[in-house]
Amino acid sequence: MALGAANNRSQPRPQGNDPNVAYQGFGCSIFPSSVATGPKKSGVILQQEEPGDATSPLLFIQLNQLFSTPSGPEWRETARWIKFEEKVEDGGERWSAPHVPALPLHSLFQLRTCLQDGTTLLDLDASSFKEIIDKVLSAQPEEAELQPEPRERLAALLLHQPRHQPTKSLLQLLAELTLSPCGGKDKSCSEPKAQVSKTPLKEQLRNRFQKKVPPGAEAAHIATGEVEFLEKPFAAFIRLKRGVVLGSLAEVALPSRFLFILLGPRAKEKAYHEVGRAMATLLTDELFQRVACQAEHREDLIGGMEAFLDELTVLPPGKWDPSTRIPPPSCLLSPHRRTAVHPPGQQTHGNGDMAAAADRAGLGHPRSGEELERTGRLFGGLLRDIQRKARWYGSDFSDALHPQCLSAVLYIYLATVTNAITFGGMLGDATANMQGVLESFLGTAFAGSIFCLFSGQPLTILSSTGPMLVFERLLFSFSQDHNLDYLEFRLWIGLWVAFFGMVLVATEASHLVRYFTRFTEEGFCALISLIFIYDSLKKMLNLADTFPINWQYRLDNVTSYSCICNLSSPGHSSAGNNTLLPSTQAPWQPPTTLARLSRTQCLSRGGHLLGTSCQYVPDVTLISFLLFGGTFLSCTMLKRFRSSRYFPAGVRKLVSDFAIILAILVSCAVDAALGLETPKLLVPSELKPTNPARGWIVFPFGANPWWVCPASAVPAVLATILIFMDQQITAVILNRREYKLQKGAGFHLDLLCVSLLMVFTSVTGLPWYVSATVISLAHMESLRKESATSAPGEHTQFLGIREQRLTGLAVFILTGVSIFMAPILKHIPMPVLYGVFLHMGVAALNSIQLTDRVQLLLMPAKHQPDLPYLRHVPLRRVHLFTVIQLLCLALLWVLKSTVAAIIFPVMLLALVGIRKGLEHIFSLHDLSWLDSLLPETARKEVEGKQPRKQEEEESNGEEVGDVLGATLIHSSPWGCFAAGAETGLT
Repeated sequence: MALGAANNRSQPRPQGNDPNVAYQGFGCSIFPSSVATGPKKSGVILQQEEPGDATSPLLFIQLNQLFSTPSGPEWRETARWIKFEEKVEDGGERWSAPHVPALPLHSLFQLRTCLQDGTTLLDLDASSFKEIIDKVLSAQPEEAELQPEPRERLAALLLHQPRHQPTKSLLQLLAELTLSPCGGKDKSCSEPKAQVSKTPLKEQLRNRFQKKVPPGAEAAHIATGEVEFLEKPFAAFIRLKRGVVLGSLAEVALPSRFLFILLGPRAKEKAYHEVGRAMATLLTDELFQRVACQAEHREDLIGGMEAFLDELTVLPPGKWDPSTRIPPPSCLLSPHRRTAVHPPGQQTHGNGDMAAAADRAGLGHPRSGEELERTGRLFGGLLRDIQRKARWYGSDFSDALHPQCLSAVLYIYLATVTNAITFGGMLGDATANMQGVLESFLGTAFAGSIFCLFSGQPLTILSSTGPMLVFERLLFSFSQDHNLDYLEFRLWIGLWVAFFGMVLVATEASHLVRYFTRFTEEGFCALISLIFIYDSLKKMLNLADTFPINWQYRLDNVTSYSCICNLSSPGHSSAGNNTLLPSTQAPWQPPTTLARLSRTQCLSRGGHLLGTSCQYVPDVTLISFLLFGGTFLSCTMLKRFRSSRYFPAGVRKLVSDFAIILAILVSCAVDAALGLETPKLLVPSELKPTNPARGWIVFPFGANPWWVCPASAVPAVLATILIFMDQQITAVILNRREYKLQKGAGFHLDLLCVSLLMVFTSVTGLPWYVSATVISLAHMESLRKESATSAPGEHTQFLGIREQRLTGLAVFILTGVSIFMAPILKHIPMPVLYGVFLHMGVAALNSIQLTDRVQLLLMPAKHQPDLPYLRHVPLRRVHLFTVIQLLCLALLWVLKSTVAAIIFPVMLLALVGIRKGLEHIFSLHDLSWLDSLLPETARKEVEGKQPRKQEEEESNGEEVGDVLGATLIHSSPWGCFAAGAETGLT
């Protein structure tokens, strides 16, 4: 919140002669004092709230201001709040955009005076607005009691019906302008002195703004204005014992809990209005709401107000425009975090150390969760995973009954099919079609379905991955070089890998996942993302070879271009012309008939093509690149449509959920309209092995020597390392705390499923499968849950992921039946799917911190964003950490792309060792911000801080804080104003 500069003359003066009173500002005095117990009690109220306690309901706050009109005084709604302020614009026809309220400083001090000297009624038992007014006027103290005549006039005035400013659609506004005789500026046909009705009006019940009010919200009413019959201000703060619907008083029909009334004689322009805005702003603060709901005395309210003021920051006048409307921030600290960040008696830091530390502590993968705690028993971790996931098994299917899951199924299905075709084709090239596209489809369908049914984290998508493709290529080359049967050799390796995997599960080796810090996760995720990006671009560039661009084409020479079919032998054509000659082996046909033969028919009859345009190919490459780029851009823009300013929130959410499907449909429609022969998605249509020389079952003996069985254990060790790293790093990324998963992880159970599937895929000669990082992240992203309703100006809140098993299961079942869907799938252009691939790779790459730090390398310091780690780590150390990560990433890429790929699994494991070595280059403080501490390092830090903390607590009692100017001064607003009468607060 921002507060403008205050007026020195409007500031009340301190009473008494205590010199310390002027420096007791808002809970941060640098001098000891026993003045004001209210702030202490309000602090106790705030600290009594536990993180899991139910918070106070949100308040819809309405400010009514009294205006003088020719027909008499009239109440008009001028502003409203839920979390941010909305004002009725000067034209009176529309609401302003939500914004952070900016208040004059003196309005807060005058509000404090109102709470001190005015009427305060807490837990008032009343059932109607008239009863409330009567009890408020009766509760006036004798020295401030009104005379009978002003009292009656005041009661009658307060009971006047306010003129609301309802939120209307464009159609309603047009209808009012054309049909309503009250259109234009005179918006009310009701009598100006009508009283508040006891029941809500129709316009309240039809108000579209009701949808923006969170469920369970209550209302607060603020009434301010100037009247001639009062000689001094009348102020009252009322808290009702229970929420009561006060008829037509509010814009929306809600139970009311708080009322604040401030009326008085003519004063400085908008003085009463600004105090009312200050009261409304105070009530929007969730911490003050807690105090206001639990306060027992007037002093508790004043203490809560001082706690509110304690968090303000000074903005000097002349350095900003108070009329500027500050847009709402993208995220706010929760009340619990605010009380943790600013505990009583603890000094805050201007650079946000404590807030950032809270952010840092709340993120990261669950290293300390029960999923990774060792039990000390064989298969102890596996049994815990099964017990943890068993109670959620029923809801894993019922939670999928949501339209968003349909979008996720279609999106991930197309991504999985494209991945199966891409990697299946590459496997076919690398293994002489011992494994091809059909094997890839069948393996993906079976392994994925079993994994989704029985795994610990069913949101994971199994697929062939780049590292596994590298290992398969090396394995086939080794088999060919040593005259070994590839599939039999591969079978024994798969069996050994399954055995080693079972050993890892039995010994709870997934406990080592705690050593996979951000450094390791980002390196692996960046590698897989770059593989997706590289492969999609490589596939598109290869189109230039398949469909070459006709660089020699000239429009002026179009008359000389021709191509005809010659069915005779090449040496017997007519002298110098392109006329057709009849074949000696075929019956003679007229030249016009032969000229109509297609290219395929001509070649099938043994003929050949003659002419200058026979090699002409329509520019398929150009349209393919347009479809590729258009799909990528459409996916990106439609995904961001949720935060667009256009259309209602429901439409934006629907478009964002189905963004990928919409992009694919639009691109397919463009391709169909143009009618060019772009490469299409072709899936196998027959259930037979790609290589006729192999069968569906691989036998373990017969083709290779007996020693292959024990010798296979050596490459199996490398494959086990690769699968363990690939599977568990992906699992760590998917189970990060920021995804707010509620059903827990299952690292041991996932590894068991992958190990058992290795047996089946090895026996049947199908590809090996592990978690696919990029597709799994895309799956998680497509199942994001966000708050359905949000207050004006409030960004939708991320609620977590829709955790269930049905979307993944449906994806893999559809992948299996894709063989029978070839007539439909053949209409999807491959460039469109490559564009989806590029989108997934870029989205995954943008989700890691490494990308942000790489951008910092190219960005001048003054243009760098305000990232938390930049506040606490020197920029050169940030750059050094980034360069080391890039070198490791480059080394991984080189290893996977060269003959040294055999040690690629070891290099993945070496990333953990490199991260350990970084502790000799960077301080633990820097690593805690750029990465996260290794388990034993973090444990030592915690143990080392215990005695230091005790020493600091003992020494703090003897020290006087040297914190002049760091925060505002406490206890009394007059002292704070004296310290900076010409400043503003924000």
